[in-house]
Amino acid sequence: MSAKFYLGMDLGAESGRVMLGTLDNGKVALEEIHRFPNSPIRVNSTLRWDVLRIYDELKKGAALVTKRGITVAGLSADSWGVDYVLLRKNEPMLTAPFNYRDSRTDGGFDRAFAVVPRETIFKETGIQFMTLNTLFQMHAHVTEDAALLKAADHFLCMGDYINYLFSGVVKAEESLASTTQLYNPRKKEWAWKIINKFKIPKHVFPEVIPSGSVLGEVLPSIADELGLRGAKVIATCSHDTGAAVAAIPGEGNDWAYLSSGTWSLMGVELQKPLVKPECLEANFTNEQGLGGTTRFLKNIVGLWLIQECRRQWAKEGTEYDYATLTQLAAAAPAFGPLINPNDESFNKPDSMPSKIQDFCRHTGQGIPQSHGEILRCAMESLALFYRVTLEKMQQLTKRKIKRLHVVGGGSKNELLVQFTANALQLPVLAGPVEATAIGNILIQALALGDIKSHEELRSIVKNSFEVKVFQPEEKDQWTAALERFRHIVR
Repeated sequence: MSAKFYLGMDLGAESGRVMLGTLDNGKVALEEIHRFPNSPIRVNSTLRWDVLRIYDELKKGAALVTKRGITVAGLSADSWGVDYVLLRKNEPMLTAPFNYRDSRTDGGFDRAFAVVPRETIFKETGIQFMTLNTLFQMHAHVTEDAALLKAADHFLCMGDYINYLFSGVVKAEESLASTTQLYNPRKKEWAWKIINKFKIPKHVFPEVIPSGSVLGEVLPSIADELGLRGAKVIATCSHDTGAAVAAIPGEGNDWAYLSSGTWSLMGVELQKPLVKPECLEANFTNEQGLGGTTRFLKNIVGLWLIQECRRQWAKEGTEYDYATLTQLAAAAPAFGPLINPNDESFNKPDSMPSKIQDFCRHTGQGIPQSHGEILRCAMESLALFYRVTLEKMQQLTKRKIKRLHVVGGGSKNELLVQFTANALQLPVLAGPVEATAIGNILIQALALGDIKSHEELRSIVKNSFEVKVFQPEEKDQWTAALERFRHIVR
């Protein structure tokens, strides 16, 4: 088979990229073509996404590829979950879409649970509770601007929206739909019981399609503009974690994964959803993956803590790159004060270093002072949170986990990865870093028949990318820190 070329359009909460994937002789190679910053903008005291700028940046990346004379077989977008765009006829959007950290969902639990009990919502959707979920955003729309929601023909979450702009096809891909807390993973359809209770207009919900569905060719006008004639638009796993997990080179069922980026998503791959009261109590979630699998996982505030510290210090006049931040943390004293990374006080942007210090103060600990001490506090706390999460996950799934695969940008942070191995007292396999883009691209190849199975997909990943193994160290010190940490998060 001659080489095939695919475009992976990978959107994160901090940046977006256009990646060129080349499948040739049983291996896949990646090339970053175009990267651009992506952050919410404040408009009239709200946080919004500039999605048309994102779309324009993606088109720039595609054009850079075709100008090299490369014939693109397929393209697909993946994104974070929960946020959405409202569509009407030929309008690209009815309003600038909200960012999931916008304050309109503050207090969303109390308002929602007055309509439908928490237990009923979980039974129908299997999704963990965070006020940023699409359910609570939609409920805010219903209560604050019902006319706008009713005027929409459809809503689409971000990755599906980009695929729509390139293809003209309005479909909701299953992995992304499952993050909304408005989808029933056992019935494989929208959670109509919940939707009706919240008075969300039924007509705005698009058809849900399986991961790896071909939507059609790129729209003629865009194909002519960008040189993409004949290229197919594919709904791979439109949720970035779904794409990343699909590309993890795991074998058997004794491994767990950690997709490490702005968010840390820690879980296992199951054949069907695990929806029971104990999962609700532990706030675990059931999101869908390639081939109808379930990503049973927990969302954890991840590198957001580090990103926000970096942003705050830059505002104060001190610029750091991520390598320097890691060096500062490595040089700071070990096993100082600790935080609960999932405490709600860390969910909003601005003043993250002060928030970390305030948490330590309010929990009667020493207060980290230097930048390095604050960073080390965040990193050690994240690693310990991974430990307690893994313990609970093993208890719920009845699985014994023997190793952890870490993928995504956080797998490059060798200090945090080593901390994770130490906290878990398990081997940690770091990489591939670009698991999301790899999954996006190889699911395109699977959808177009260029590879034959998910097993072959994972074999290609294993043959194409190196994985670095971190062995656990410092057992006694981390065991002592774990006992302190349990008192903080209980």
